[in-house]
Amino acid sequence: HSAAATAHAPATAKPGSHEDWCGEHGVPESQCTKCNPDLIAAFKATNDWCEEHGLPESQCTKCNPNLVITRPAKVN
Repeated sequence: HSAAATAHAPATAKPGSHEDWCGEHGVPESQCTKCNPDLIAAFKATNDWCEEHGLPESQCTKCNPNLVITRPAKVN
């Protein structure tokens, strides 16, 4: 296994689950605009976009230093 293989969620991962995680960017894979630029329009449509840093405001730790994005717990 390479690091890249484990850094990204499988396509079958359920959004909001432990498996839905982008290890590379520290956000849910289903919401990772760096890996899936097609998501950007939806974030912009809901006014959740940081133009300065090029990611959703709800994920921008530069603008929101107290923001903590945590991976959901693994369900057995």
